[in-house]
Amino acid sequence: MRSIAVIGAGITGVTTARALMTRGFEVTVFDRHRYAAMETSFANGGQLSASNAEVWNSWGTVLKGLKWILRSDAPLLMNPTPSWHKYSWMAEFMAQIPNYRRNTVETVRLALAARALLLGHAHTYDIDFNREDRGILHFYGSERDLRAAERVTRLLAEGGLEREAVSADDIARIEPALAGTFAGGFFTPSDFTGDIHRYTVGLADGIARQGVRFALGTAVERVVHHAHGVDVVCGAATESFDGVVICAGVASRDLAAGVGDRVNIYPVKGYSITVNLHDEASRTAAPWVSLLDDKAKIVTSRLGPDRLRIAGTAEFNGTNRDIRQDRIDPLVRWCEHHFPGVSTEDVTPWAGLRPMMPAMLPRVGAGRRPGVFYNTGHGHLGWTLSAATAEIVGDAVLGAGRARSPRPRAVGQRITL
Repeated sequence: MRSIAVIGAGITGVTTARALMTRGFEVTVFDRHRYAAMETSFANGGQLSASNAEVWNSWGTVLKGLKWILRSDAPLLMNPTPSWHKYSWMAEFMAQIPNYRRNTVETVRLALAARALLLGHAHTYDIDFNREDRGILHFYGSERDLRAAERVTRLLAEGGLEREAVSADDIARIEPALAGTFAGGFFTPSDFTGDIHRYTVGLADGIARQGVRFALGTAVERVVHHAHGVDVVCGAATESFDGVVICAGVASRDLAAGVGDRVNIYPVKGYSITVNLHDEASRTAAPWVSLLDDKAKIVTSRLGPDRLRIAGTAEFNGTNRDIRQDRIDPLVRWCEHHFPGVSTEDVTPWAGLRPMMPAMLPRVGAGRRPGVFYNTGHGHLGWTLSAATAEIVGDAVLGAGRARSPRPRAVGQRITL
């Protein structure tokens, strides 16, 4: 194989294109938008957070979801309208509960491998992405929640991540701007934050200068597999390649079905607001350390002096991309509660669809047919994991091109580093 199509120009597609380019492939990246990083990689929470690698497959998450089901402002919301895809996905999600520990540890290891790669790419391509190396602080309002977090901390340590237990006094020292009463928390100095959109666009520009071709504003309708490779069909135009890597986020499921694979991604909507800090009082009152309120499932990132990103919630509502005011309002209220000196007069809302697999691990590696590969389904950890999974799929494509027989097996939902 020499020519490879990558479908999707978000963070996963762009890191995959870079990995393939460095292995000697001729790479073309397709995306329906005119620019890179215009969907889920546009305005996420901004955290590169190995400390948030705990998978959601637990009875605790299920019970909280049932408790929240009738609250429109709940951290997790599910549209109860019947849908075979949604309820079958939920059943597979619950079937993964026995694998909670294994999958969490595996996710931590993957996140740590990705961290060095992401920083290396930023250095290589001189990407200015509002990076802040101030760590991530998880805080808890009750002793019960803090004890549960201690159990998660032990799991993260199994994967190689150390985070520090901190007291309420420590929280006030680490981030003086944060108002509230806390039982304690955990601080991960090695985690960092930045603007995913700026990072992805910077990386895309860098690899384009090195020869990667971007076919932006080109919607891929389907992929057709044949004896000599694959055809990428975009309306009346068709291009042929030796292989394809599908990194198309929530669109990956339908594209995979067209080439005989089942990639059970469900779109889980997340919301963010960007608080524009126009006055000096707001800039002073806004936090610089990245935060995670575990009870509210809300995260923050400071994106330079003039912007504060606040993100959270999970909504199971199909491919609906509407920005609902009743989901934005809790983020604004949370900001006003914990940072009363910050003006929320100018707030930019956003919503994106996280591509989630039931096991909370991405689908990485070969499909059933020769020349078809996947790097998709990263859920809420796309930026955190993407650089590592890009290297894994790059090696898989390279190995398949060199091998005569037998062809490498698909990596399913588990990833081996």
